[in-house]
Amino acid sequence: DFLFFWGAVFLVTTTLVAFLKKENQELIPAKEETKGITDTYKLLFSIIKMPAVLTFCLLILTSKVGFSAADAVTGLKLVEEGVPKEHLALLAVPMVPLQIILPLVISKYTAGPQPLNTFYKAMPYRLLLGLEFAFLVWWAPKVKHEGGFPVYYYAAVVLSYALHQITLYSMYVAIMAFNAKVSDPLIGGTYMTLLNTVSNLGGNWPSTVALWLVDPLTVKECAGAQGHTCATAAAMEV
Repeated sequence: DFLFFWGAVFLVTTTLVAFLKKENQELIPAKEETKGITDTYKLLFSIIKMPAVLTFCLLILTSKVGFSAADAVTGLKLVEEGVPKEHLALLAVPMVPLQIILPLVISKYTAGPQPLNTFYKAMPYRLLLGLEFAFLVWWAPKVKHEGGFPVYYYAAVVLSYALHQITLYSMYVAIMAFNAKVSDPLIGGTYMTLLNTVSNLGGNWPSTVALWLVDPLTVKECAGAQGHTCATAAAMEV
């Protein structure tokens, strides 16, 4: 019902925009940015060949490796330790107002000539929060009781998530501000799309690798089966 309702709202809203919103003909530039798909990709290739852009892309593609495991695996491990999924979902509700307010606050610090300074300053704190998340996973079985988990444990999780959101949005808004600042206005849409795509890819591939490495890096012990390590799927089945 939830998905159906918002799906209907989405369809109605976008349909109304399509039929009722008109382009301002006076503001349309006389010369188009590109003439077609081929020209667009040629333009993207010429942009990415520039030394400064290439260096920035390498930076942004590798900058999120350090906290990929904490971001991707923490929630799954908490569920594995017995924290109910519906409780974790409810903990996301207090984050919504924070997610709305944070960009407004952080944008004041990224509006200057060096928006990436905020990115650099937030990085060590986000790395430290990875250790905090590891502690939460380790702590979960220690405080678990028959009725579930105590309120103070959930409070610690909410506080950790809130601090994580602050560092995450500090880095995200800083990157968006930087991309907007360095993009050539003549090809702004194409330029920003390229940089934002690279930025998104830089966050996605480390999380995928982290999830893939969970099984190989997890130490398992077999109860009552000497000589088996349970390291592989076949051994676990045995």
